[in-house]
Amino acid sequence: MANYLAALTIVLMLGMVLARIALMSANGIKAFRFGETDRTDFLIPPFALLYFYLVFAQAFHWPSISRQEFLPFEAVGWIGVALCLAGLLLLLWSLVSFGRSFRVGIDEDSPDRLVTTGVFALSRNPIYVAFAVILLGQFLIFSNWILLAYLGAGFWLFHRQVLREEKFLNKQYGQAYADYCQRVRRYL
Repeated sequence: MANYLAALTIVLMLGMVLARIALMSANGIKAFRFGETDRTDFLIPPFALLYFYLVFAQAFHWPSISRQEFLPFEAVGWIGVALCLAGLLLLLWSLVSFGRSFRVGIDEDSPDRLVTTGVFALSRNPIYVAFAVILLGQFLIFSNWILLAYLGAGFWLFHRQVLREEKFLNKQYGQAYADYCQRVRRYL
């Protein structure tokens, strides 16, 4: 059962983000800015698609690269399910808190206001925290070396993007962003 919930987590996570992009697009806001700042970002989607396939392959017993598990204990899998649920709830709260300022990528052309309320009063990067919690949860459900590598790579990619965004936000909002950074932690 935990295996199926891991696959469902991916569907819900993507569904939330794509629905938010579609809703904003319907309101005339170009929310998908992925790859506009750095073309190397286009290396990410193939690896993300492989990750999605690996989770679905584990859940539905499709052919996979590896089925070895480090932590083959049912209780560990359920802890992973709880983390996936927590990550999805944090993602939802983040999308709601973002309001009209949500973007996938950095929007240098028409940035919106600096969001410091809702979940952003607790973390400057709650969406990346949510994604990291989901990755950790899925690793606990399917504790193999490939998902461990994805967990490490995901943490690195999230941090790389956060540093890019911080540079932009500091330039865009100046002292208001610096004050926000003094009040609220980068992650947790």
